[in-house]
Amino acid sequence: MNSEGYPSENVVLQERFEWFHGQPGGSAGDQCITVSVPPEPPRDHIIWSLCCFLYWNPCCLGLAALIFSIRARDRKVVGDMEGARRYGSNARRLNILAFVLMILFITFVAVYELTTRQGS
Repeated sequence: MNSEGYPSENVVLQERFEWFHGQPGGSAGDQCITVSVPPEPPRDHIIWSLCCFLYWNPCCLGLAALIFSIRARDRKVVGDMEGARRYGSNARRLNILAFVLMILFITFVAVYELTTRQGS
């Protein structure tokens, strides 16, 4: 098994090449090919973190997400995929938290504005 937990697949090719052996109906034999699928590189969420930092930065969560994204990118460049995955996951969580807090803040402000306008 490889590091991602996906087993390498052995694919047996059974084809008949009549022109290969020169005999009609003769087989070329079994060929075994190992297919290795490279693991998907971990995501660093740098664009999302930049947007979060520039537009939705409640409690400096956007800044923290940007720092984790930069660390994830650095780890990916060095070759530490597990560290990059961990930092990218933290950046993703911080981005989600910042986005949810901003949505709640916008909803609160909108409801507050509507209630104060109706009261006047």
